[in-house]
Amino acid sequence: MKSRTRKKILEWQALWFHFFLLWSTIDGQIRYTIPEELHEGSVVGNIAKDLGLGVAEISDRKLRIASEAGKQYFAVDLGKGELVVSERIDRERLCGQSASCVIPLEVIIEEPLQMYTVEVEIQDINDNSPNFHTNANILNVAESTVPGAKFPLESAQDPDVATNSLSSYTLNKNEHFALNVKSNKDGTKVPELILEKALDRERQPIHQLVLTAIDGGNPARTGTTHITVKVLDNNDNAPQFEHALYEIPLSENIPKGSVVVTVKAIDSDEGLNGEIVYSFATHTSETVKQFFNIHPDTGEITVNGQLDYESSSSFKFDVRATDKGTPAMEGHSSVQVEIIDVNDNPPEIIITSLPKPVREDASIGTVVALISARDLDSGDNGKVQLNVPAHLPFKLKPSSSKHYALVTDSQLDREVYPEYRLEIVASDSGSPPLIAKKEMIVNILDVNDNPPRFSQSSYTVYMNENEAPGKILCSVSASDPDLGDNAKISYSILDTKVQDVSISSYIYINSDNGSIYSMHSLDYEKLKVFQIQVQARDHGSPPLSSNVTVHVFILDQNDNVPAVIYPSADMGSVPHQKMPRSAKAGHLVTKVTAVDADSGHNAWISYKLVEATDASLFSVNLYTGEVRTRRAVSEQDDSSQRLLIEMKDNGEPVQSTTVEVPILLEDGVHEAILDFRQKSRDSDNKSSKMTFYLIIALASVSALSFLTVVLLAVRCIRHSRGSSCCCIRRGEAGDGYKNPNRNLQLQLNTDGPIKYIEVLGGDMMSQSQSFRSCFSPMSEISDFTFVKPSSTTDFQEIINVLDASLPDNSWSFESQQVSTKYILI
Repeated sequence: MKSRTRKKILEWQALWFHFFLLWSTIDGQIRYTIPEELHEGSVVGNIAKDLGLGVAEISDRKLRIASEAGKQYFAVDLGKGELVVSERIDRERLCGQSASCVIPLEVIIEEPLQMYTVEVEIQDINDNSPNFHTNANILNVAESTVPGAKFPLESAQDPDVATNSLSSYTLNKNEHFALNVKSNKDGTKVPELILEKALDRERQPIHQLVLTAIDGGNPARTGTTHITVKVLDNNDNAPQFEHALYEIPLSENIPKGSVVVTVKAIDSDEGLNGEIVYSFATHTSETVKQFFNIHPDTGEITVNGQLDYESSSSFKFDVRATDKGTPAMEGHSSVQVEIIDVNDNPPEIIITSLPKPVREDASIGTVVALISARDLDSGDNGKVQLNVPAHLPFKLKPSSSKHYALVTDSQLDREVYPEYRLEIVASDSGSPPLIAKKEMIVNILDVNDNPPRFSQSSYTVYMNENEAPGKILCSVSASDPDLGDNAKISYSILDTKVQDVSISSYIYINSDNGSIYSMHSLDYEKLKVFQIQVQARDHGSPPLSSNVTVHVFILDQNDNVPAVIYPSADMGSVPHQKMPRSAKAGHLVTKVTAVDADSGHNAWISYKLVEATDASLFSVNLYTGEVRTRRAVSEQDDSSQRLLIEMKDNGEPVQSTTVEVPILLEDGVHEAILDFRQKSRDSDNKSSKMTFYLIIALASVSALSFLTVVLLAVRCIRHSRGSSCCCIRRGEAGDGYKNPNRNLQLQLNTDGPIKYIEVLGGDMMSQSQSFRSCFSPMSEISDFTFVKPSSTTDFQEIINVLDASLPDNSWSFESQQVSTKYILI
């Protein structure tokens, strides 16, 4: 019988499903309605079509279903785009006797991140029959009971709802009892027996009744219970409760053992017939007995277990008062306990979609993750609010009820914070509020937003001239705070010109580590300084780069021998120098002058007499090269004297050369020499004014040079502390220099007997003008001569100048475009 009924229900269920399956979209939500007990695989609706998606997009965009019900009752058929039942749904187990049973689903699309709310309403079917707690009940009724007396009966329970729930009761036909159905305020129906005709125990001590409960389903389902009425002898007053119904509000956190209510009944009889014992009615469920206890003597109902509003929000049960008479009489009352919710459940944070890494250049408002919250409490106790720390660049944006989207709230910077640990705080509106926390990690993806940065603003390199090619000059280093290819750096040389030759012919750079190597040896006399523009470029897309300047200074080496400029060789030999035989000791015979193309100490020259026809007759000044007599000439001295003079520089290793000076001793030259000395004195007197003007000019130049040096020192201290030289370059129009590429270099040497200043001007990348002044305190005659030290010198020109100047002229001037040196002899 039950099998046949079950089969009919399933057939009706399938027919009902095909005709009443509905879906609708309300306020952005998709809603389906299905009956309970559908077989697995039954189609709920075409979710792809309702979301406006193609079937292929379901897999491509990674559509999935999330449910708050605890079980996954539904799944998506990826081949058809249909929402299907994946597990049998029992509405009574899921929603109890709630009028509405809705399963909320979250449809999450990962690519790009979207979320939709879908509600599936579960319709009740009549799959449960009304059921009585006991199949047999015994009712004791005194024979003296007057007609009209009422006796409450056990109510049947039907877990179905609406029209499928309990509808009515029927009683088998008998002559003494009738059935009355009473409706309570909550809509439940309670059957009562009404005595219509007085009983006579002697005629019929027992009456058998059948109570039938009928629900409103189609077809209707029924349940029965048997009632045995025993007719008792006279105890003619039954106990009467003060209230037919006790309604008690009770907080769910009430301690165990607390008194809920004290029921009280009164019996007008005396003696044992008036003594009352309290108990639960026979049909009281075990659940009520689990949570409550009634004292048999006092009628105190106490809490026997821990109540939970979320499990059961109310309890209704019957109590009875039975006297001790013979036969015993009893009275009945009902107790309705309403459980009051307290804020005893903390909110729960649900990460609907795990956070994905976010690019650091993501725009404000980019969705990072989907989050929802729930609280098992009700009312304000169940209202949940989510928050994230205000100082983090994220905020929670409500998307629907209890659902939030975590979005970016400001610009991100991976180099400052490569990841964020967000503590999401959920708090309910209870008093006091309960709080739950959950940590979420958001990783930031790198983008190429940082160019390489060199470790120094500029580099200064010193290298010796004539160095072998392939020597490492220096290494530049740049760093990039980005990651991966965005931080991988390659180094290169920007193509510039040095003396009209590409810089790449001078140097080479290792693109991986920034090491700079020389391509060939360099000559200080041709090139003193040049610049290299190094570029560091990362491998990002698009790549970023930065430049740095490397100043390369060539250091002089002693690679040039002194060159004799006076006396000059005529046709490969030095002409004879004449002196009178009347010359005394200290007589100036001649003067040997040499220059060295090197610089600094390498250009300091000393003179030495290495051979002589008569070494006792002549001497050579170590610093000036002046040849003088050591004694007076005698008649025994040879008329032809030969001197071999060696000129050495001060470099390491020492470079030297020699010159052979022939001297003729003649008579009659004495007057000329004296006349020459007189003329020299006259010339000195005549040139006193010129010397005065020269001193003024030199003082002015010195003052200007001093001022220039002070300005250079100030600028160098500000811009390049620790640099061995000072280079001034016009950076702005207000600097006062007409040529933006002009530079000035000064070098002052004061050690040794020769004092000189070297001034370099012009472009740092090309050979520039050089001014060198050398002063010797050992000279008798002061000559101020300009010569060229840094390139091949036309010595014949210099000799011609000196021939024209000595001894009548005190100084001469020669201008060179490339470099100029001042030498005071």
